[in-house]
Amino acid sequence: MTETGKTFNIMFAGVGGQGLMLLSAILGKAAVDTGLRVMTGEQHGLSQRQGSIYVHFRIGDPISPLIPYGRADMMIAMEASEALRYIEYLKEDGVVIMSNRIMPSVTETERVVLDKQKKTKYLTVEQIVERLKQVTKNVVLLDSLALAIQAGNERTENSVLIGATAACKDFPIPAEEVRKAVLALVPPKTVDANSKAFDLGRDAGGACLES
Repeated sequence: MTETGKTFNIMFAGVGGQGLMLLSAILGKAAVDTGLRVMTGEQHGLSQRQGSIYVHFRIGDPISPLIPYGRADMMIAMEASEALRYIEYLKEDGVVIMSNRIMPSVTETERVVLDKQKKTKYLTVEQIVERLKQVTKNVVLLDSLALAIQAGNERTENSVLIGATAACKDFPIPAEEVRKAVLALVPPKTVDANSKAFDLGRDAGGACLES
Protein backbone atom coordinates (compact mmCIF):
# COMPACT_ATOMS: atom_id res chain seq x y z
CA MET A 1 0.00 0.00 0.00
CA THR A 2 0.97 3.66 -0.22
CA GLU A 3 2.04 5.86 2.64
CA THR A 4 -1.59 6.30 3.79
CA GLY A 5 -2.19 2.56 3.82
CA LYS A 6 -5.46 3.16 1.95
CA THR A 7 -4.52 3.37 -1.72
CA PHE A 8 -2.81 0.94 -4.08
CA ASN A 9 -1.44 2.72 -7.14
CA ILE A 10 -0.84 1.12 -10.54
CA MET A 11 0.66 2.78 -13.61
CA PHE A 12 -0.34 1.15 -16.90
CA ALA A 13 1.85 1.88 -19.93
CA GLY A 14 1.84 0.80 -23.55
CA VAL A 15 1.29 1.97 -27.11
CA GLY A 16 -1.86 2.49 -29.09
CA GLY A 17 -3.52 -0.64 -30.39
CA GLN A 18 -2.28 -3.01 -27.68
CA GLY A 19 -5.52 -3.03 -25.70
CA LEU A 20 -4.33 -1.14 -22.64
CA MET A 21 -7.80 0.26 -22.02
CA LEU A 22 -9.24 -3.25 -21.88
CA LEU A 23 -6.61 -4.20 -19.32
CA SER A 24 -7.60 -1.20 -17.21
CA ALA A 25 -11.31 -2.01 -17.59
CA ILE A 26 -10.77 -5.59 -16.45
CA LEU A 27 -8.93 -4.63 -13.29
CA GLY A 28 -11.46 -1.86 -12.68
CA LYS A 29 -14.35 -4.34 -12.84
CA ALA A 30 -12.51 -6.79 -10.59
CA ALA A 31 -11.86 -4.08 -8.02
CA VAL A 32 -15.45 -2.79 -8.02
CA ASP A 33 -16.86 -6.33 -7.84
CA THR A 34 -14.65 -6.89 -4.79
CA GLY A 35 -16.09 -3.79 -3.15
CA LEU A 36 -13.10 -1.53 -3.72
CA ARG A 37 -13.24 2.04 -4.92
CA VAL A 38 -11.34 2.87 -8.13
CA MET A 39 -10.23 6.15 -9.66
CA THR A 40 -8.44 6.44 -13.01
CA GLY A 41 -6.78 9.04 -15.19
CA GLU A 42 -6.20 8.13 -18.84
CA GLN A 43 -4.33 9.44 -21.87
CA HIS A 44 -5.07 7.72 -25.13
CA GLY A 45 -5.28 10.44 -27.76
CA LEU A 46 -2.43 8.88 -29.77
CA SER A 47 -3.85 5.38 -29.78
CA GLN A 48 -4.70 5.55 -33.47
CA ARG A 49 -1.06 6.19 -34.33
CA GLN A 50 0.63 3.69 -32.01
CA GLY A 51 1.64 6.55 -29.77
CA SER A 52 2.50 6.30 -26.10
CA ILE A 53 -0.51 5.78 -23.83
CA TYR A 54 -0.86 5.41 -20.09
CA VAL A 55 -3.42 5.01 -17.33
CA HIS A 56 -3.19 6.11 -13.70
CA PHE A 57 -5.14 3.47 -11.75
CA ARG A 58 -5.80 3.94 -8.04
CA ILE A 59 -7.55 1.44 -5.78
CA GLY A 60 -8.79 2.42 -2.34
CA ASP A 61 -9.38 5.97 -1.16
CA PRO A 62 -7.47 8.36 -3.44
CA ILE A 63 -8.13 12.09 -3.43
CA SER A 64 -6.99 12.50 -7.05
CA PRO A 65 -7.01 10.26 -10.14
CA LEU A 66 -3.33 11.05 -10.80
CA ILE A 67 -0.52 9.15 -9.10
CA PRO A 68 2.19 11.43 -7.67
CA TYR A 69 5.73 10.83 -8.87
CA GLY A 70 7.42 8.05 -6.93
CA ARG A 71 4.18 6.67 -5.45
CA ALA A 72 3.10 3.88 -7.82
CA ASP A 73 3.17 0.51 -6.09
CA MET A 74 3.17 -1.26 -9.43
CA MET A 75 3.68 -0.65 -13.12
CA ILE A 76 2.19 -2.87 -15.82
CA ALA A 77 3.84 -2.28 -19.19
CA MET A 78 2.65 -3.91 -22.40
CA GLU A 79 5.73 -2.58 -24.21
CA ALA A 80 9.19 -2.59 -22.62
CA SER A 81 10.41 0.90 -23.48
CA GLU A 82 7.16 2.40 -22.17
CA ALA A 83 8.05 1.05 -18.72
CA LEU A 84 11.21 3.13 -18.87
CA ARG A 85 9.31 6.18 -20.11
CA TYR A 86 7.13 6.31 -17.00
CA ILE A 87 9.49 4.86 -14.39
CA GLU A 88 9.54 8.13 -12.43
CA TYR A 89 6.07 7.25 -11.14
CA LEU A 90 7.23 4.00 -9.50
CA LYS A 91 8.15 3.99 -5.85
CA GLU A 92 11.50 2.60 -4.80
CA ASP A 93 11.35 -1.22 -4.96
CA GLY A 94 7.88 -1.15 -6.49
CA VAL A 95 6.93 -3.98 -8.85
CA VAL A 96 7.23 -3.82 -12.64
CA ILE A 97 5.26 -6.38 -14.67
CA MET A 98 6.35 -5.97 -18.27
CA SER A 99 6.31 -7.57 -21.68
CA ASN A 100 9.63 -8.08 -23.43
CA ARG A 101 8.15 -6.65 -26.62
CA ILE A 102 9.74 -3.50 -28.06
CA MET A 103 7.90 -1.42 -30.66
CA PRO A 104 10.32 1.41 -31.60
CA SER A 105 8.80 4.86 -31.91
CA VAL A 106 8.94 6.81 -35.15
CA THR A 107 11.50 9.22 -33.69
CA GLU A 108 13.78 6.39 -32.53
CA THR A 109 13.55 4.68 -35.92
CA GLU A 110 14.34 7.97 -37.63
CA ARG A 111 17.51 8.41 -35.56
CA VAL A 112 18.67 4.90 -36.39
CA VAL A 113 17.89 5.16 -40.10
CA LEU A 114 19.46 8.60 -40.55
CA ASP A 115 22.70 7.71 -38.76
CA LYS A 116 24.98 7.24 -41.76
CA GLN A 117 27.78 5.99 -39.50
CA LYS A 118 25.49 3.27 -38.12
CA LYS A 119 26.46 4.04 -34.52
CA THR A 120 22.91 4.64 -33.29
CA LYS A 121 21.26 1.42 -32.14
CA TYR A 122 17.80 0.52 -30.95
CA LEU A 123 17.41 0.21 -27.19
CA THR A 124 17.45 -3.46 -26.16
CA VAL A 125 15.32 -5.21 -23.55
CA GLU A 126 18.47 -5.96 -21.57
CA GLN A 127 19.37 -2.26 -21.45
CA ILE A 128 15.84 -1.37 -20.38
CA VAL A 129 15.85 -3.93 -17.55
CA GLU A 130 19.28 -2.73 -16.40
CA ARG A 131 17.97 0.84 -16.10
CA LEU A 132 14.76 -0.23 -14.39
CA LYS A 133 16.77 -2.14 -11.80
CA GLN A 134 18.39 1.12 -10.74
CA VAL A 135 14.95 1.91 -9.29
CA THR A 136 13.68 -1.53 -8.27
CA LYS A 137 14.87 -5.10 -8.07
CA ASN A 138 11.31 -6.32 -8.61
CA VAL A 139 11.16 -6.52 -12.41
CA VAL A 140 9.05 -9.34 -13.86
CA LEU A 141 9.89 -9.74 -17.55
CA LEU A 142 7.50 -11.89 -19.57
CA ASP A 143 7.49 -13.13 -23.14
CA SER A 144 3.81 -12.21 -23.26
CA LEU A 145 3.41 -12.86 -26.97
CA ALA A 146 4.85 -16.37 -26.75
CA LEU A 147 2.60 -17.17 -23.80
CA ALA A 148 -0.43 -15.75 -25.62
CA ILE A 149 0.35 -17.92 -28.64
CA GLN A 150 0.72 -20.91 -26.30
CA ALA A 151 -2.74 -20.09 -24.95
CA GLY A 152 -4.13 -20.32 -28.46
CA ASN A 153 -4.63 -16.67 -29.38
CA GLU A 154 -1.88 -14.11 -29.87
CA ARG A 155 -4.29 -11.33 -28.88
CA THR A 156 -4.48 -12.55 -25.28
CA GLU A 157 -1.32 -10.77 -24.11
CA ASN A 158 -3.49 -8.61 -21.83
CA SER A 159 -4.62 -11.69 -19.95
CA VAL A 160 -1.05 -12.95 -19.63
CA LEU A 161 0.01 -9.69 -17.98
CA ILE A 162 -3.10 -9.59 -15.79
CA GLY A 163 -2.40 -13.14 -14.64
CA ALA A 164 1.14 -12.16 -13.68
CA THR A 165 -0.20 -9.15 -11.81
CA ALA A 166 -2.64 -11.30 -9.84
CA ALA A 167 0.30 -13.48 -8.75
CA CYS A 168 1.82 -10.63 -6.72
CA LYS A 169 1.35 -11.36 -3.03
CA ASP A 170 0.44 -7.77 -2.10
CA PHE A 171 -2.02 -7.25 -4.94
CA PRO A 172 -5.28 -6.11 -3.30
CA ILE A 173 -7.73 -7.95 -5.59
CA PRO A 174 -8.14 -11.74 -5.23
CA ALA A 175 -6.85 -13.65 -8.26
CA GLU A 176 -10.16 -15.41 -8.88
CA GLU A 177 -12.03 -12.10 -8.94
CA VAL A 178 -9.56 -10.87 -11.53
CA ARG A 179 -10.11 -14.03 -13.58
CA LYS A 180 -13.91 -13.53 -13.46
CA ALA A 181 -13.51 -9.99 -14.76
CA VAL A 182 -11.27 -11.17 -17.58
CA LEU A 183 -13.78 -13.77 -18.72
CA ALA A 184 -16.67 -11.33 -18.41
CA LEU A 185 -15.13 -8.64 -20.62
CA VAL A 186 -13.28 -10.50 -23.37
CA PRO A 187 -15.17 -11.58 -26.54
CA PRO A 188 -17.13 -14.80 -25.84
CA LYS A 189 -15.31 -16.78 -28.52
CA THR A 190 -11.96 -16.06 -26.84
CA VAL A 191 -12.92 -17.05 -23.29
CA ASP A 192 -11.01 -20.34 -23.31
CA ALA A 193 -7.84 -18.81 -24.73
CA ASN A 194 -7.98 -15.89 -22.29
CA SER A 195 -8.53 -18.25 -19.35
CA LYS A 196 -5.45 -20.25 -20.35
CA ALA A 197 -3.45 -17.05 -20.95
CA PHE A 198 -4.37 -15.83 -17.46
CA ASP A 199 -3.12 -19.09 -15.93
CA LEU A 200 0.10 -19.03 -17.94
CA GLY A 201 0.76 -15.45 -16.89
CA ARG A 202 0.02 -16.18 -13.25
CA ASP A 203 2.40 -19.16 -13.28
CA ALA A 204 5.14 -17.21 -15.04
CA GLY A 205 4.73 -14.16 -12.85
CA GLY A 206 4.70 -16.17 -9.65
CA ALA A 207 7.86 -18.00 -10.66
CA CYS A 208 9.62 -14.71 -11.45
CA LEU A 209 8.63 -13.10 -8.18
CA GLU A 210 9.86 -16.08 -6.18
CA SER A 211 13.27 -16.19 -7.90
